[in-house]
Amino acid sequence: MSRLTDVIEGLRDPHAPLLHVAYDSGAPEQAAPSGEAAEHPIVVMIHGIASSAATFTFVRPLIEPTHRVIAIELLGFGGSPQPENAKYTLEEHVAALAHTVRSLHLTRPFVLVGHSLGCLIATRYAATHESHVQKLVLVSPPVYLAPSEIGDPRARLKMAGYLQAYQYFRKNKDFTLAHAAIVSRLLPVEHVMEVTEQNWTPFVLSLENCIEQQTVISDLSRVDIPVEVVYGRFDEFLVPENLAIVEKMRNVTTHVVNASDHMIRKPMARVVATAIDTPVSS
Repeated sequence: MSRLTDVIEGLRDPHAPLLHVAYDSGAPEQAAPSGEAAEHPIVVMIHGIASSAATFTFVRPLIEPTHRVIAIELLGFGGSPQPENAKYTLEEHVAALAHTVRSLHLTRPFVLVGHSLGCLIATRYAATHESHVQKLVLVSPPVYLAPSEIGDPRARLKMAGYLQAYQYFRKNKDFTLAHAAIVSRLLPVEHVMEVTEQNWTPFVLSLENCIEQQTVISDLSRVDIPVEVVYGRFDEFLVPENLAIVEKMRNVTTHVVNASDHMIRKPMARVVATAIDTPVSS
């Protein structure tokens, strides 16, 4: 382990909850020509806000034949716990993820895949647990800056609009629940986007404390591993001018999926699978 990782691992949160591992499956160990067990790459996937492991429905079958595939559901969502006093800060999400990863006793670095909010959590995890992650795959990352930090007037206006919309969603529960229910029924996968009475508090606090007040740019600047960014050309939650900052960072490779939005549908799933499988240069 690096010295940074040694320090971080020495500051483990003893109260961090274990998250729900939705599945841990994939290619079985097979005998290599030398007679030793072949080690299949490990992929750990974390979904976005108001979602579940269903996010990766179309990715899973593409990589399971050749990878060990682990899907972890975020604090407050899916089958994971909702601690009574949780504030759903980025630090709490990462601490719970780290505790859960440790419980899996993985013996080698893995590919860490995040979608939407999961991108922000995955990036912070990689920045603070650098020896654990072989590669980052960020799918539909909502890269947001404070409007005051944006020079382009159009991008500044767009960013301000997103923040105002998110504040409206947080403050108007009935509207948000009703709108989310309509959208959920239109999606091709169940449980891929659900804002309900049951996850309202995790949704509101994660939105405010992680997405609206994020640190993904500075976290990425600390990451010294390959980063694959995948996003849809028609992603309704992205600010292209902000994402351009990430695209110009070292170790970042970008994949734009035409005719795709924020959700991982089949065309995007194929690109994500390819990004996962791209060899990491030694």
